[in-house]
Amino acid sequence: MSQDNKFKKRGLGRGLEAILQSPDTDITSTDISGNYVAGAIAEIELDKIEANPFQPRTDFDDMALRELSASIKAQGVIQPVTVRKSGFDKYQLISGERRLRASKLAGLSTIPVFIRVANDEQMLEMALIENIHRENLNAIEVAISYQRLIEECKLTQEQLSDQVGKSRTTITNFLRLLKLPPEVQIALRDGHISMGHARAIINLEKAEDQLVVLQKIIDNELNVRQVEALAREMNNPEPKQKKASTQVLPPVFKQQARQLAEKIEAKVDIKRSANGKGNIVIGFNSDSEFEKIIEKLNKP
Repeated sequence: MSQDNKFKKRGLGRGLEAILQSPDTDITSTDISGNYVAGAIAEIELDKIEANPFQPRTDFDDMALRELSASIKAQGVIQPVTVRKSGFDKYQLISGERRLRASKLAGLSTIPVFIRVANDEQMLEMALIENIHRENLNAIEVAISYQRLIEECKLTQEQLSDQVGKSRTTITNFLRLLKLPPEVQIALRDGHISMGHARAIINLEKAEDQLVVLQKIIDNELNVRQVEALAREMNNPEPKQKKASTQVLPPVFKQQARQLAEKIEAKVDIKRSANGKGNIVIGFNSDSEFEKIIEKLNKP
């Protein structure tokens, strides 16, 4: 290597170091050829990277973390993590906490990173979006991430749809889950019910009905179609039909009805309830029949 080339490399190296030591660093790093280019990958010491305070994920599976650590030992970190400059020779993780934790577990001293500038709102947005695209994320975690992106990152549902590559209907369906009672949300989070079950439950108008159906799902292992049918039935109950009176008319009443019918020459029907209340119905087919009945009733 010529003296000029050595000088050029050292000059570029010192220039990069000066840039990285500045709190205002933009995306700048080095590629495998040793030439420094914007947007390439840099190797940063693990102890210089602090955790992302906006990390929406708090639960990391120990077994999965150990498996990733073993993979990193064997093959290295395939996908760089993303960091931002937070001060002199300090960096803050934006995304890739599993890879960072697994790398520490694997005993690595450095990790490949993308270095970029991001304000707090951008950091939260990037962390949430990366979190949403995890394969093993449960529906409640997705819903919470969507809600945080809308509320904390000031995104509309249309903007969120573009960011995460999901339809607005899908996003709306996830957000509705957060209106369910806590017991239902926990059951969904812990895998006791499915997203389909939850979407059927949310169609119930009353929270107490939602909890009743949740218990029925768990006790009877109901499938989604059964829950949908149950929800429709509970929302639109059939009106209760009045039971026909089965009160038997006492013999004396029947006898009096026959005697009255003979006297007025008309049909007489007596109805009586168990508490003694009732009515007498006299049938007639014309005004003239009515007048005859009245006349006969008035005779002594």
